[in-house]
Amino acid sequence: MPLRAALFDLDGTLLDTLADIHAAVNVALGAVGLPPRPLAEVRAFVGDGADVLMARACGAGAAPAVRAAALAAYTAHYGAHNAETTAPYPGVPELLAALRARGLRLGVVSNKPQADSAAVVAHYFPGAFDVVIGARPDLPKKPAPDPLLAALRALECAPADAVYLGDSANDVRAPLAAGVPAYAALWGFRSRAELAAAGATRFVPSPAAFLSALGR
Repeated sequence: MPLRAALFDLDGTLLDTLADIHAAVNVALGAVGLPPRPLAEVRAFVGDGADVLMARACGAGAAPAVRAAALAAYTAHYGAHNAETTAPYPGVPELLAALRARGLRLGVVSNKPQADSAAVVAHYFPGAFDVVIGARPDLPKKPAPDPLLAALRALECAPADAVYLGDSANDVRAPLAAGVPAYAALWGFRSRAELAAAGATRFVPSPAAFLSALGR
């Protein structure tokens, strides 16, 4: 069957969001009296949603009330400052334009909260995507296949007629569980070894290489 849709992770795949996330994490930690975290630690914490991010940043010994307050502070700060240093990775806008020119429908599937996902996609890629699925109460997060399947339903596309590109273990396991061919982006937040350990077999070093790998 011809390829009809391409789905993408957001943080570490389409956008380099790490500096803005790092800043918001440390503002939130300061608000609850905890010390800041270095960039490398925050890089390792991201990928499973804002709630898990802040639980990891606060540490295992933090009380639930402290974690909740830190999450609230993070959500408020990131919502107001999510476009200060964030930028598309080189080649991403050209990739999206090329896929559009080929007639594909495009979607984002992220573990970033729905409001934040929609906001940054609208800011950096206005009109580029047909559907944006972020973390929301009615869907389990990746690595569950549910958010990918929800995006495909919105696009009226079968899993076998789509592809998925992401940069984390969740972005390998979720599409495999959904029956969607998975490609691993090597420019993001995780190493090739981590992606391979999650089951990745298709690796692309750049957005242009992903376009070439599709062969259409």
